Amino acid sequence: MSTSNQTSNHNEIKQWAKERGGVPARVKGTGNGEDAGILRIHFPKHSEHNDDLEEISWEDFFEEFEENKLDFLFQEKKSDGEQSTFHKFIQRK
Repeated sequence: MSTSNQTSNHNEIKQWAKERGGVPARVKGTGNGEDAGILRIHFPKHSEHNDDLEEISWEDFFEEFEENKLDFLFQEKKSDGEQSTFHKFIQRK
């Protein structure tokens, strides 16, 4: 059985992403200037081409993450025991 975890801890999010080859990204065409736009964690080795995403710095990523009061919902392992890349952003309570 797989379980989900929730955090707003920057180091925990960064570590989870790095262990899976993930990089901070935003959806192209969203945001401008101070606004980073719609956030994503992109896994380049798991997708051949993703022209919709643009890599951004962790600094810009977490600035937007905090401004929008987000939490990171994530899964460590799939139900079969393999490492999972499932994640999503939700409103912080």
